Amino acid sequence: MSFRMAVVGAGRMGKLHARVLSEIGGVELVGVVDSNLATADAVARQRNSKAFADAAQVVDMVDAAIISVPTLAHVQAARPFVAAGKSVLIEKPITNDIAAGKELIELARSTGAQVQVGHTERFNPAVLAMKKFEIRPKFIEAHRISPFTFRSADVGVVLDIMIHDIDLVLMLVGSAVSQVHAVGVNVIGKHEDICNVRLVFANGCVANLTASRLAIKTERKMRIFSEEAYLSVDYAKKVGVAIRKQANLDIIQMAKDLAVEDLAELAQQIDYTKLLKVEELKVDESTEPLKLQAQAFIQAVKDRAQPVVSAEAGLAAVQVAHDIVASIAHHKWDGDASNREGLNIISKG
Repeated sequence: MSFRMAVVGAGRMGKLHARVLSEIGGVELVGVVDSNLATADAVARQRNSKAFADAAQVVDMVDAAIISVPTLAHVQAARPFVAAGKSVLIEKPITNDIAAGKELIELARSTGAQVQVGHTERFNPAVLAMKKFEIRPKFIEAHRISPFTFRSADVGVVLDIMIHDIDLVLMLVGSAVSQVHAVGVNVIGKHEDICNVRLVFANGCVANLTASRLAIKTERKMRIFSEEAYLSVDYAKKVGVAIRKQANLDIIQMAKDLAVEDLAELAQQIDYTKLLKVEELKVDESTEPLKLQAQAFIQAVKDRAQPVVSAEAGLAAVQVAHDIVASIAHHKWDGDASNREGLNIISKG
């Protein structure tokens, strides 16, 4: 018996989800839902499915659904399915409304529905390869920059693209955020387009995150420092390297044994980077993150298992994002002597 699913929202991501579901064996794409029936029909026809204008029409027809509508409508679109005990995979961020997110979580607990959040970067082959090292980060540095796409002008860069790195950092650190210090700049509209934040965690780890949607290139990189190893990951190129302390004990011992003067003289003769034992991350590029995410969701629903990214984890990332935006709003641009705080006021005149 096939696993019946629907995609709610026939925009850019909805089209991708519909395509992915149509390619997974044992899954039947029952319907594509969009308030614009013509838009839903265009996607449904491509995937040999049916179009609907209202999610309520398909709730009883499916085992689970993917919610791919604009963020502000996530909870509203998911609620009918969750209320009926049907599991949902909700695009990231789970919501922009913390209270509404908590209400959805409580509803899911009462009905037994699974809620997974679509932080697809968790399924990036480079991230999967990185997780195998199981290191305990003490400092993390992340850069995520891209040109402006005009797709998410209704939210700032923090909820638009930094949310990916917030989720990954929370996953890696496994501790509560105790301090947030952020600065943001808005150029295109009223929301921040560039942000840098320093997060301090209860376990002592520190993360420095930078996101920009005004760059002239695309870059998605993270560097992780720990007592056991140093990892550098490029999510866009799906490559990475690791330098483990255990594998380089001979070089460390040599450096300890030599005097400062000897080290300085030796440095002129030897390229230390060639002495280091550097491991390339074993990245499996044969899999598509969006498909891996859908498969993991379906399996979790079938097994009644914990989703890879639970609703609670998704909401935790949103809470940190809100804290970052709040910190931006209170940043004093000209120092403590100035009353000018937060973002620049964009004139429409």
